Amino acid sequence: MTAPAVRFPAEWEPQSAVVLAWPHAGTDWATRLASVETSYVALVGAITRFQTALVCVPDAQVRERATHLLAGADVPAARLRFVEVEYDDTWLRDSGPISLCDPHGFRLLDFRFNAWGDKYASARDDRLIENLFARGVFAHAHRERVDFALEGGAIETDGDGTLLCHWHCLHTRHPDLDRSELSTRLAETLHQRRVLWIEHGALDGDDTDAHIDTLARFAAPDAIVHQACDDADDPHYGPLAAMERELAALHRMDGRPYRLFPLPWPRPIHDDDGRRLAASYANFLIVDGAVLMPAYDDPADAVAAAVLARAFPDRQVVPVPCRPLIWQNGSLHCLTMQLPRGLLAA
Repeated sequence: MTAPAVRFPAEWEPQSAVVLAWPHAGTDWATRLASVETSYVALVGAITRFQTALVCVPDAQVRERATHLLAGADVPAARLRFVEVEYDDTWLRDSGPISLCDPHGFRLLDFRFNAWGDKYASARDDRLIENLFARGVFAHAHRERVDFALEGGAIETDGDGTLLCHWHCLHTRHPDLDRSELSTRLAETLHQRRVLWIEHGALDGDDTDAHIDTLARFAAPDAIVHQACDDADDPHYGPLAAMERELAALHRMDGRPYRLFPLPWPRPIHDDDGRRLAASYANFLIVDGAVLMPAYDDPADAVAAAVLARAFPDRQVVPVPCRPLIWQNGSLHCLTMQLPRGLLAA
């Protein structure tokens, strides 16, 4: 079959950088900034072992602090770049650019970002892609504003025209559209040949209305890694088992089922007020040569690393401490957005 002229590349395809935004006292991280910065240092350190990290900072003062912390951890300066730009929050998976490849370079799809259904302030985050583009961050690219609410964490592509989504999330954003209408809109905008939906599975503490990147991820065109639960007394046990049955019933375009890789279930983690936090191993990040895995200081960390090593046999699995991050309802993948190779300007 002839490859389409416009493609939505899979995350495992070659990259030029990973972009993320540094936490600071003006964000919701303020009360736990020191512990969160420790995770950020580890995350940027892991990324720069393999490729460039593009770090957004709001001003020179935050840039100086981030530079100092990263230098103290021996993060290679040659693979570290900063850009000053304003932002409300640091979840760049959802406010950052969704990049398509076309014969002329790249299309940066700038979807409307409304903070997961107007849950939080988001005016600056909604302008993030426009402002990054204006600062000359991207090469061989043009920006397309799309008047449609969509976050990067809500979609998974196999790079070959299949999109995987959770129905509850997209339906919550667009309650006036039925499944056929939503499928058509997503397929046309993202240049996909089909959209696969799942309906079950959601994590306590997740305020995104069931983003797919906390639940099920493509590891290859024929493989899906998913969060499972083996504790029958946990309230997630039934919904995640139902999700696994849904995934097992999905088929590739050639009719064959997907290979499934269930991830282990970490022990429950609660905030100081007793609120359960969303610790998902499915929130990993693929970079050139590696898979960066969220680690939660849990015995299941090692089991999750072994599962990911089987799912990605040609990549290193690098654990990154993410326990401080889930306090704000997300993890490693939620903080980051990969840029396809060739997109980052020299």
